[in-house]
Amino acid sequence: MTLYSELEPALAQLRQLLPANAAPTVGMILGSGLGSFADELADAVKIPFGDIPGFHASTVVGHAGNLVFGKTAEGLSVLAMQGRIHSYEGHSLQQCAFPAEVLVAMGCKVLILTNAAGAVDGTMRAGEIVAIRDHLNLLGGSPLRGPNDDQLGPRFPDMSMVYDAGLRELAQAAAASVGLTLREGIYAALPGPNYETPAEVRMLRVLGAELVGMSTVPEAIAAVHMGARVLGMSCVTNLAAGLSKVPLSHDEVTETARSVKREFVRLLAAILSHLDVEARKA
Repeated sequence: MTLYSELEPALAQLRQLLPANAAPTVGMILGSGLGSFADELADAVKIPFGDIPGFHASTVVGHAGNLVFGKTAEGLSVLAMQGRIHSYEGHSLQQCAFPAEVLVAMGCKVLILTNAAGAVDGTMRAGEIVAIRDHLNLLGGSPLRGPNDDQLGPRFPDMSMVYDAGLRELAQAAAASVGLTLREGIYAALPGPNYETPAEVRMLRVLGAELVGMSTVPEAIAAVHMGARVLGMSCVTNLAAGLSKVPLSHDEVTETARSVKREFVRLLAAILSHLDVEARKA
């Protein structure tokens, strides 16, 4: 479990590097091949992960490894991560969750998590965008293990609604506004880096999963622990093992993510626009 004192060096550094009036309210963690959305933000300030205490550089293709502060066309302030780290790179779940905790501590009470995922549900197609309704944590641990810091959240946080129902409704409305269909599904997180076997995919189906990946869950757990609202979205980049005769590869993942980049960027922009309207009504 991260302690608040461990967040302070990162927070102090970001306050130095960001504009004096920076007050981000939405955080984004953009997964494989999806980081280009941050390049659409106005007045962007880009900070390499290596310049932020406690952050680690990603070693995965498609993860640029920058934290970007900027504003949407409506003026909503956003902190967006271009990429993330994963436990299969040799990091603990606490280290994987640390950037999400920093985003929330910087004022981001809404966290949008995106990833590339395999489809366990054979009716899903490559290139489809799916909102995460719930998850299965099969990573073998929790980012909250260890001493709890009550400044961040309770010892035993409720996880009955990790992916905020109101944000999912907002995402559905945003998708409809740009002519996209947004299905929902349950995401299973496995350690990786190897892809799942056909037997493991059959097991995941029995457990109720419709999507499978190697990220997102530690960040979601940590953010909810700190009281943030979380919206998770997966870009389906491939059919899981046993559902297709094509061997799985990361090249396929990044290429599919690139092919739907325009749709994903339109959807994320619409979601942020709807969030801005919601904030103005509050």
